[in-house]
Amino acid sequence: MENKILNTVIIGSGPAGYTAAIYCSRAMLNPVLITGADFGGQLATTPEIENWPGRSDSPDGASLMDSLFNHAKKLGTQFVYDTVVSCSLKGEIKTLTLSSGEQLQCKSVIICTGAKAKYLECKNEDLYKGHGVSACATCDGFFFRNKTVAVVGGGSAAFTEALYLSSLCKKVYLIHRRDSFRAEKALVDKLKALTDKNVQFILNAKVDEYTGDGGTLKGIILDVDTNKQKLSLDGVFVAVGHKASTEIFKNDLELENGIIKTGYSYATSTSCSGVFAAGDCADDTYRQAITSAGTGCMAALDAVSYLEKH
Repeated sequence: MENKILNTVIIGSGPAGYTAAIYCSRAMLNPVLITGADFGGQLATTPEIENWPGRSDSPDGASLMDSLFNHAKKLGTQFVYDTVVSCSLKGEIKTLTLSSGEQLQCKSVIICTGAKAKYLECKNEDLYKGHGVSACATCDGFFFRNKTVAVVGGGSAAFTEALYLSSLCKKVYLIHRRDSFRAEKALVDKLKALTDKNVQFILNAKVDEYTGDGGTLKGIILDVDTNKQKLSLDGVFVAVGHKASTEIFKNDLELENGIIKTGYSYATSTSCSGVFAAGDCADDTYRQAITSAGTGCMAALDAVSYLEKH
């Protein structure tokens, strides 16, 4: 890329990043968007989205993200298919270093790096990651067609994963550490309707250990109401939440439990002047695609206002 100081660089290619790009492009900021490794963000792996306003056809996440990408591209957003590995954000001119070694300098930054899946951190988990343990049903569910699997979690993501797997797998267990759920009621009702088919709930249960032959997962050991129980499985899909992808910003920005703190000079402004944050990297409460898109819009408008004043 030509060595010049850019107006705005957006980091991340989920709904927050794409929306920020659309609004920055319309404001004639000539934004550059660095996609990161997870092109399209978490939403790109979601098989069905039933709550995106105006889309009653329940689009899949990949196609929805494609439409946002094409919109931003049509308006003139420049895309860099790389990852930011380090940054210097405290000066008036910000510097972002990419994995290629290239450095971008800019007057403002909009961080939309999202979050990555958490795991259970129990015995043998690292051993069987990619060998029966996954955090993405749409990525890996195909490999478990007509097999027996479990989904661990009680939120909407867990129920979405379990519903998707129920159409592929012989048996799907939904394992949750409580007897109540955080998931949307519509999703809970859908999955409960399949208990006469191939879905079974195991509640008040905690996964203690993954078991197998050292190369392939064979099952798990559960702590169910303080009683140990072994469950034979071909695969386990972990859906227990996400951790904000903010590690590279910890030396420059104020974080709280890994979440970027906002609301300084503007609603989306961070502790560094000219740096804004949107989406799941700055939100551990709502964590919806539409709220990410909304804060992406806000961050873009805040960046426009900031640049006008500076």
